[in-house]
Amino acid sequence: MPEKSYTLGGDEKATPVMVYTLTSMAWGDVVTKDQVRVSTYLRTLNPDYVSLHEARVLPMGSAPNQAMPFSELHVRTPQVIAFHLLPNAPAEPMDFDPSEANRKMEPATALVGPFRFDANLRISNILTLAKYVEIFTDVYISLYDAAVTCPQMPALGTVRAPLVLVRRDACSFAPRG
Repeated sequence: MPEKSYTLGGDEKATPVMVYTLTSMAWGDVVTKDQVRVSTYLRTLNPDYVSLHEARVLPMGSAPNQAMPFSELHVRTPQVIAFHLLPNAPAEPMDFDPSEANRKMEPATALVGPFRFDANLRISNILTLAKYVEIFTDVYISLYDAAVTCPQMPALGTVRAPLVLVRRDACSFAPRG
């Protein structure tokens, strides 16, 4: 196995993630403190940049085998339209309590730039999808049990992720199911 281009501190970990922008998708390792829940760190730490190590970037319209390698890639957080752990990353706990009363999983499709996310939103039992998206104000919305595709690039297939953050102002939502 090749040597990494970065060194972890004693209280750090590297977590493989996928980052989506309007013009590309990228994947690589995010280095954080051990105690950070990487799947939600865009909401909790609000970094200026998502810094990927051992990164690969696939511009829209490229063949899947044409990803460009970079030892480091720094993506400005406002450009990040979606973010999730890679499927082979160690599992992290969900960002909600499953025993919380009066909540439901609402099947929805989120269109985020050139990407399609078929997933679930965790919302109040008294809300509809239309009302939820109208009143939600956080920068990133959590999607659960997501199937990610790119209609412009069907050769990419489907990526599955238990938790995806999508940028609210980059999304259109439709009911599913």
